[in-house]
Amino acid sequence: MKISSLRLQLLAWVVLPLAALAAVNLWTSQRNALATADLVTDRMLVGSARAISEQVAMVDGTLDATVPPAAIEMFDTGDRDSVYYRVETANGRLLTGYPDLPQAPARGSLEAPYRDHPLRLATLSHAVIGAGADSPIRVTVGVTLAGHDAMVKRLWLSAFAQQLALVVIAGVFVLLGLRRGLAPLIRLRDAVRSRSRSDLEPVEIAGAQSEIRPLIEALNAYMERVRGQMAAQRRFIANAAHQLRTPLALLSTQASYALRENAADQRQQALVALQASSGKLARLAEQLLTLSRAEPGSRRPRADLVDLTEAARHVLEAQAPTAIKSGIDLGLEETGPVPVTGDGTMLREMIVNLVDNALRYTPAGGSVTVKLAAIDGEALLTVTDSGPGIPAEECEHVFERFYRLAGSAEDGSGLGLAIVREVVENAGGSVTLGDAATGGLKVEVRLPLA
Repeated sequence: MKISSLRLQLLAWVVLPLAALAAVNLWTSQRNALATADLVTDRMLVGSARAISEQVAMVDGTLDATVPPAAIEMFDTGDRDSVYYRVETANGRLLTGYPDLPQAPARGSLEAPYRDHPLRLATLSHAVIGAGADSPIRVTVGVTLAGHDAMVKRLWLSAFAQQLALVVIAGVFVLLGLRRGLAPLIRLRDAVRSRSRSDLEPVEIAGAQSEIRPLIEALNAYMERVRGQMAAQRRFIANAAHQLRTPLALLSTQASYALRENAADQRQQALVALQASSGKLARLAEQLLTLSRAEPGSRRPRADLVDLTEAARHVLEAQAPTAIKSGIDLGLEETGPVPVTGDGTMLREMIVNLVDNALRYTPAGGSVTVKLAAIDGEALLTVTDSGPGIPAEECEHVFERFYRLAGSAEDGSGLGLAIVREVVENAGGSVTLGDAATGGLKVEVRLPLA
């Protein structure tokens, strides 16, 4: 299950590893508790056996084995353990105790079942003065494991309580730390939520940590870009409305004139003019739509494999009638495919605008040439014409939307080169203007080869 809360995620990343370490520590504590209980029980068994062996002595030439009460009472821990013992001579003769009691090794302890109870046993050898061949005697003491197991349980529960308290306390402190540490994020959220839709001023959160600062800076940079885009859209809408107002007014005037005109030839001229104006308006609307699509973020990024040579060939075929009608020599110079990656529709529209601009400003009898080549890993598209060209001081301004050269006699929208720049920059390329050898304009577009 995916945790969507950052606080819970951070808490889990801290507490869960800590809990895992605590579990490992508890397993280690259980083994340590068992070892401690074994050691204590063995020491008690050896102490009991020694107390018994020290009471064995020669009395009137006979070995006397008396078991002192202290040797048994030392196991009285309140767990109702049963104690068993056996005292025998070196040759195996039983002096006292339980004859069937298992015998532990000389060194160490032994766990073995006895009378349906598990016992822990220890055996001690002890030399008795004057006992002769009966010396040394062997004393075996065994005890049931109730006290032993209770000791293991108490030690383990104590360790468990400590580990649990450690995890809980750590979790509480982590929550408090997260609450304090995430406070700038909460304030950032509240600051963004409390703003109106049009308020895109930078956000400043006092006391924000260095890890949160990049987020705030990125948010402010994003809002700066949004402000820029909104300002550009407002300018675009205002300029588009201004540009559309004049053609629409002209259409209305021409239509009114055609309706009032009674002479057939005059009405025909008015309708021809109306048709020409509507075509220009349609072209303007088409360019506005193209420019809107060319803006970053307006379309889903595409990575079409486009052959610029093939695209240019199709564009020139479509523009050939216009060139022939205007008496302009329209040509294509190419050496083969020039593949690039990008939005195929917008790249073709870029070529359309370059050729349309060249044809529009080239006088009758002039020439427009489109050249394509692949040079040094770049696609180079060059459009040259024999028109009036563009003064050097105006070269940067002509890329602005709706900008037109002062004194220009051509009816243009001022959007063609703006569309070209948007398309080229979105494709990772560059566009430059210069003087053609024929005295007109030369436009160079460079794009990365696919």
